Amino acid sequence: MLKPEENERLTRVGPGTPMGKLYRRYWIPAALSSELAEPDGPPVRVRLLGEDLIAFRDSSGKIGLVDAYCPHRRAPMFFGRNEECGLRCVYHGWKFDVDGACVDMPSEPPDSLFKTKVSIKAYPTWEGGGMVWTYMGPPDLRPEPPDYELVRAPATHRFVSKTYESCNWVQALEGGLDTSHSSFAHNMSIGDKSYLRNYDTAPRLEVDRTDYGYTYAGIRKVGEQHYVRAYHFLMPNQQMRGRVMGRRGGFEKVPTINGHLWVPIDDYSTNVYNWMYSYDPKIPLDPETAHELETNYGRAPEQMIPGTFRLKLNLSNDYNIDRQVQKTTTFTGIVGINTQDFALQEGMGNIVDRSKEHLGTSDRAIIVMRQLLLEAIAANEAGETPRGVDPKTFRHVRAVDLQVNLTGPWREVLKNDMLAKF
Repeated sequence: MLKPEENERLTRVGPGTPMGKLYRRYWIPAALSSELAEPDGPPVRVRLLGEDLIAFRDSSGKIGLVDAYCPHRRAPMFFGRNEECGLRCVYHGWKFDVDGACVDMPSEPPDSLFKTKVSIKAYPTWEGGGMVWTYMGPPDLRPEPPDYELVRAPATHRFVSKTYESCNWVQALEGGLDTSHSSFAHNMSIGDKSYLRNYDTAPRLEVDRTDYGYTYAGIRKVGEQHYVRAYHFLMPNQQMRGRVMGRRGGFEKVPTINGHLWVPIDDYSTNVYNWMYSYDPKIPLDPETAHELETNYGRAPEQMIPGTFRLKLNLSNDYNIDRQVQKTTTFTGIVGINTQDFALQEGMGNIVDRSKEHLGTSDRAIIVMRQLLLEAIAANEAGETPRGVDPKTFRHVRAVDLQVNLTGPWREVLKNDMLAKF
């Protein structure tokens, strides 16, 4: 369990908070590239780490991420005109480029120098992996952009989506790192031994700290073999896992690496960036297969409330839980892997009181994650570089999900499988 004051340090992300300051040391997703598909297209509202911002793609394709309100009279920039390499406030015509510089001030005399003294808050952006990333920390400490295998994979082999989750980001992250719950919450066929996680519901967990966070394995005994799910936790907010082609029902036609990035909107809500890529150069991730996978998770476009990233099945309708199905077929009675996770994580409330928990051996990955984040907060407060800021520490990593004969330690047996190839 955590002390209440430790829970506060972990969960609060606004400007000036300990975790908020730590988060701002990393590049984090601000939007999907598809949300800003065309130059001079409509601006997009972004709320990130408790800050209200506006994103826009200018005439040359560059992306700006600026304050949601004009520095003149605080008019909303969402209604601005995106034109000729700048976003123009429609109240008095002040125009700002992607760097925040005021490039036109038509409400002032032509010879006025006032525009050279005014700017709008702007954060640097970088585009990769189908996402727009931003860095919101001290400019002199800005690291190189993220260099995950995901962003190096060809666009033909990659897919990314986004879902809105109505809870604090930490409990969402914890759900992603918890491998033991998959034997229960995601048990879609009770008693079916073709589902590997039904063989052994108490996996042995081994966690190794790394420069970027940790790698860990959940090891289940399956007859004479072992089922090994070797994950990565990449600071501060990413889970990476593998997937075996054709393991369940044949719908998984592509061997993928996949995972999530949990990005706080504020203390009480989270944007989840869901990504996957084919790790076989010869097998692209076609849109039909990606849609099939997203549907299985419960987050395909038709499963969302139109015009939003929120699931139709949500807390307001109890995720359409079917108690008869729960009695006879699945563990939860809720359709969709993603939906099952949200039901549990959102159902905990906005922010879990972790001082009331009772953790066991299956929670080892959760315990170490919390330790790493609290250590990183302390390191940042001491003026040190937090773990995982440097992209060189994680560019080589890949996850695995395999049924294998462990003839030695999993770290050695799977060493080559866990190296990025793109």
